[in-house]
Amino acid sequence: MKLLKDIIYGIRIIKIKGNTNIAVENIAFDSREINNLSLFIAVKGVSLDGHDFISQAQNSGACAIICESLPEILNDEITYIKVLDSSKSLGIVASNFFDNPSEKLKLVGITGTNGKTTCATLLYDLYRLMGYKTGLISTVHIKILHKTIPSTHTTPNAIRINELLSQMVKEGCSYVFMEVSSHALDQNRVSGLSFDIGVYTNISRDHMDYHPTLNDYIGAKKKLFNSLKNNAVAIVNFDDPYGEEMVRDIIAKPLSYGLKGDFDFKGKIVENNISGLSIEIDGFEMTSRLIGEFNAYNLLVVFAVAKSLGEEALTVLTIISNLKAPDGRFEYIVSPSNVTAVIDYAHTPDALENVLKTLVSLKSDKEKIFTVFGCGGDRDKGKRPLMGEISSVYSDRVIVTSDNPRSEKPSEIIKEIVSGIPKSKSSKVLTVQDRRQAIKVACELAESGDVILIAGKGHEKYQIIRDEKLHFDDLETTIEIFKQIQQ
Repeated sequence: MKLLKDIIYGIRIIKIKGNTNIAVENIAFDSREINNLSLFIAVKGVSLDGHDFISQAQNSGACAIICESLPEILNDEITYIKVLDSSKSLGIVASNFFDNPSEKLKLVGITGTNGKTTCATLLYDLYRLMGYKTGLISTVHIKILHKTIPSTHTTPNAIRINELLSQMVKEGCSYVFMEVSSHALDQNRVSGLSFDIGVYTNISRDHMDYHPTLNDYIGAKKKLFNSLKNNAVAIVNFDDPYGEEMVRDIIAKPLSYGLKGDFDFKGKIVENNISGLSIEIDGFEMTSRLIGEFNAYNLLVVFAVAKSLGEEALTVLTIISNLKAPDGRFEYIVSPSNVTAVIDYAHTPDALENVLKTLVSLKSDKEKIFTVFGCGGDRDKGKRPLMGEISSVYSDRVIVTSDNPRSEKPSEIIKEIVSGIPKSKSSKVLTVQDRRQAIKVACELAESGDVILIAGKGHEKYQIIRDEKLHFDDLETTIEIFKQIQQ
């Protein structure tokens, strides 16, 4: 229980109607979670406006309400706080309610189109192996020490984030590594958090169903770095064309990294093959089980963060060399007939191209690449033909299939993907709507030495078809099919 006046400290208040010296037991932005002694924050969302539910919150026992516009009829027993921005206020209120847990941790936020999950997970594994009590908030898992909690969003809502960070503080965590999505930044879900380090990986086309333009998407990412304090560090990929934009006019200390210039943290690929990478980082050479140039960048991020947090270079590199990629990130298995299947989350044009380029660089002239992928329904339609074209350029055979069609017809999504494939390459393309059957076709067509890329879902263990979430695991399915073919 906390006093309202303490919970609202730091938010931009326009007007207060009522008493702020009252007890609050619960905070919520969902009116269904309101009970006696609750503070309700009316937030304007993508599809719903919390202001439309103020009366419901009042009837459910709210003792106080934060909103951008006051209701016409006020209840004398309720305190109303009018603010400039409810979503920003929510983050600050949540931090205050949970005793500002981010200030008691070394909190590292990682943003960018690709690499967030891998970087955050590798850092969690590194710090755990170095003996620190560590937390992780990612697309794949939330971890508090060794305890795993299922993850529903790349970045949870502001109340949930602070609740998790508070649990991590109570469990004695010193370091927390967290993915920060563009949605979260745009919706102010990380407002009020105190990041010690912000990391920028890269930007390519993604979430154009949400962000009106690429500039809006870039602007959302930059909000992380604009929020950093003067004693924080911004670690930014300067090989990326938007890297310099991320650190423009920030007050935190900017540090650059990359493979193609003389940066604060610089890397160089010595060797890249199917068994892993050999990479030189700041004059030290190391080997890694991770594969591809994109993972060279991820390893460089991990090293840069650890060094910036004061760790010794050789210790960090020794441990990093033994780390494996997270589930569904270039995860591969080899069949009894020597066909390699790679399971990867690549669901953007840039990510798909990166993975395919890596596979092309690793194969011999006689070996073929089969690509099985689809695009999600009710999401950015503009990337579909782009991914179709990319798959046809770098693959010997393409099997276009279903991937979380949601409310859309899978056949229509497939048609939009295929529309981007040049006629000269159409002969290498098959369309198989059922994803299991598509994987099976690829496995049956592939011969010894060939590689099958199954892209788009990675760690996900479901297919969303209309309103149903059905169990489906690319890795599990592929293993089963390999066994069936061998019999």
